[in-house]
Amino acid sequence: MAYRLGINMGFAVNKYIEPEVWSYIVAEELGLKYVQFTADLLNPFWPTDYTDSQIKRIIAAKEKHGITIESIFTGALTRVNHFMHPDEDARLFWMKWFERLLEIGAAFEASSLGSHFGILTFDSYDHFIKRECLIEKAVRAWQKLSLRAKELGYKYLLFEPMSVPREMGNTVADTLLLMERVNSGSSIPMYCCLDIGHAPDPDERDPYPWILKLGSVSPIIHVQQTVLNRSNHSPFTAEFNSNGIIQGERVLEALKASGNTDALLCLEIFHREHFDTEFRIIEDLKESVCYWRNFVSD
Repeated sequence: MAYRLGINMGFAVNKYIEPEVWSYIVAEELGLKYVQFTADLLNPFWPTDYTDSQIKRIIAAKEKHGITIESIFTGALTRVNHFMHPDEDARLFWMKWFERLLEIGAAFEASSLGSHFGILTFDSYDHFIKRECLIEKAVRAWQKLSLRAKELGYKYLLFEPMSVPREMGNTVADTLLLMERVNSGSSIPMYCCLDIGHAPDPDERDPYPWILKLGSVSPIIHVQQTVLNRSNHSPFTAEFNSNGIIQGERVLEALKASGNTDALLCLEIFHREHFDTEFRIIEDLKESVCYWRNFVSD
């Protein structure tokens, strides 16, 4: 089995943004080698000369500490409509944004790029014709993006199933259908970045059937501690594990049963800006890594 433990860089946004700082935390304090980089730390909207200078800093930092950036992903600040924006000009603008994000990820030697599929406004979602039209436009946009990704050496694209219908993929069936539609005309495969802590359709709140049904098409999996019917993104500390529903042993059992033999389990843990949690971020992450080392050694 080739399971690896890594971390989504969302934890560092506005807290540990300096490449030299976050790379030291990831490698030396947490003992991790794999990261999922987020566009919130290096947004393609920013001027090219600045992003180019940051790319050089990030490459130097990751090489110093032996870090592999496996994927590059959208984040909390870029959780927007993008390929499902109701305005065509905006969708074209976001295509350029994603193409630039692909270039940034290629500089890091990332093997995949991912995001939520797209987000519908309530007006678009509530009108059947608008909804179906925008879903089809998003499918075609991902297919177009896949061609550029292939040219840059990417192995696959990812999309993350979300918790409400407007944000796409809130049931297993919808998730599989979206991947099927994209892959019918994609230059490289689109796979799933499963978040096992999401609280999707009320009839599908148990995370373990999601792993069983989607684990085989999920090369990267977001792991967070949570309780049923919530998506808390809590750490795996004794405090939260005591009533949390995410159990490492059960996750690995379900993953193996799904047929998955090679996955990055990617910690996606967020600390809200609150005095009680602000100064325990690193300690909570250390304890979370220690918990998962009972199940994943790499």
